[in-house]
Amino acid sequence: MTVARKNPVPEDYPPHVLSEYALLADGERGAIVGPRGDIVWMCVPRWESDAVFSSLIGGRGAYAVTPVEPFVWGGYYEPSSLIWRSRWVTNSGIIECREALAFPGDPERAVVLRRVVAVDGDAHVRVMLDARAQYGMGRALQRLTRESGVWTARTDGLHVRWSGAGAARVSTRGRGSRLLTMDLTVPAGSSHDLALEIGTQLPSEAVDAATAWVATETNWGSAVPELSDCLDPPDVRHSYAVLRGLTGAGGGMVAAATTSLPERAEEGRNYDYRYVWIRDQCYAGEAMATVGGFDLLDDAVRFVSARLVEHGERLAPAYTSTGADVPDQRSLGLAGYPGGSDLVGNWVNRQFQLDAFGESLLLLAAASRLDRLDTDGWRAAEAAAAAIASRWTEPDAGIWEIDNQPWTHSRLICAAGLRAIASAHPSSADAVEWISLADRIVADTSEHALDPESGSWRRAPGDHRLDAALLLPGLRGAVPADDPRTVATLAAYQRELTRDGFAYRFKQDERPLGQAEGAFQLCGYWMALAASQQGDSLGALGWYERTRAACGPPQLYCEEYDAAQHQLRGNFPQAFVHALMIEASARLAAEQTSD
Repeated sequence: MTVARKNPVPEDYPPHVLSEYALLADGERGAIVGPRGDIVWMCVPRWESDAVFSSLIGGRGAYAVTPVEPFVWGGYYEPSSLIWRSRWVTNSGIIECREALAFPGDPERAVVLRRVVAVDGDAHVRVMLDARAQYGMGRALQRLTRESGVWTARTDGLHVRWSGAGAARVSTRGRGSRLLTMDLTVPAGSSHDLALEIGTQLPSEAVDAATAWVATETNWGSAVPELSDCLDPPDVRHSYAVLRGLTGAGGGMVAAATTSLPERAEEGRNYDYRYVWIRDQCYAGEAMATVGGFDLLDDAVRFVSARLVEHGERLAPAYTSTGADVPDQRSLGLAGYPGGSDLVGNWVNRQFQLDAFGESLLLLAAASRLDRLDTDGWRAAEAAAAAIASRWTEPDAGIWEIDNQPWTHSRLICAAGLRAIASAHPSSADAVEWISLADRIVADTSEHALDPESGSWRRAPGDHRLDAALLLPGLRGAVPADDPRTVATLAAYQRELTRDGFAYRFKQDERPLGQAEGAFQLCGYWMALAASQQGDSLGALGWYERTRAACGPPQLYCEEYDAAQHQLRGNFPQAFVHALMIEASARLAAEQTSD
């Protein structure tokens, strides 16, 4: 091991295209790592906390392990885990860096494990650590000390400890810049461990990297089920691992690991997704019910039930991972990811989203059918049904969180939820009342939001456009699959809002599809399910495969996909896309089996 003569600095790690980033996650937080071995995003101690590595959105702070020589990058996840292997082919050999967050995570302490492996020839890498609290605006590493080869430091209110980097030295660049750097040579056929701990508090003894690796491997091995009754079990297990990595000990699953990554460059659609959306949590739970992913199903039921029992008809659309209120949106004053911005917090905290109650009932009904709904879950179902009865005539922000209107999807998904929970508990004294309310909602919506010519659903009484979300009433049971309204809506949607095998939410303006926004990954899987429901097995497989392929080497899905440029857009990994991938795979496999 030798000290670097030319030390890497944070400015050496500019942004990559999103398809080249991988996710490390432990349930409590996530880290984003790029092809230069650059971890450019991680919040501590939790998802919604300030970032200590924020280069992704223009802040200071990164942690990199990068080959000294020119290289060609690759990488892969170890099966059924979020253990990532960066792989670099250089002019003189092959280097891998095995990386993970110690799993499951400690709510107060992140442990970043990195093992440099000299696969072919000696491995020569440069290592740089620049941990900065408060999205890079906090003080550089303070109180730096090295004892027995272990560095300790502080960055504002966070403790930092770094093992395996005893040869690192303190480097400075510009006012207030203080980081640790070193060159590392690993002999051919051997490996070297680095272990970084950052948290509000640290145990007295440094983490033992070898022990932490064994525990992480073992815990991932028991966290992901076989999921063999699906079209693509390895890919489904990977999506399950992503959802597990995004789900904390409290049961809350964040929508994505990142904030402010642009859905479309310079169009202002940049949001913070590091929170638990009730709708997304329900999508994931419903998907788990189709494949027997009981741990994540139980987590979803637990988190959603607690919020419903506590807040009733005042249920918020989203919460933090610990169930607290989402903070107000604000700007950090950073450059942002190119084409994006630097927003944290989310104005969803001021919205009413009616469909969250319907989705909650669909989730709870799915759990009940599997005999996994306890007393609290039943109380939550009653609260959701009561909220629908009280508020279904009110305008809401809808699934796409825009202006308040009596959105057709919001109302019909509530009808679907009422029918599902009544079917799951037909002996309940409320079942007849719930079915009657569902019928009333569907009848009223049909009277005011049905296109008189095509017979398809409209977005809202005052908005005659189509919308991908209008595929859901037929899929979730608000109306039957063979209902003329279901059939007409699918035909109209496929004709007007799909192009070249990609599906879009709705027409933003007069620009052609794909120019106003990217294809919406969620909608592609809805199309697969809708085609399957109508007996079009070949079409369903086409939609499934086209959507499944819209990712980069780490197989992580964003919210949107730019079909022209073949690029991912928006925050990632988008939990609800991985959830619908799992559901579509399971349902299409079941259809093939039944045939």
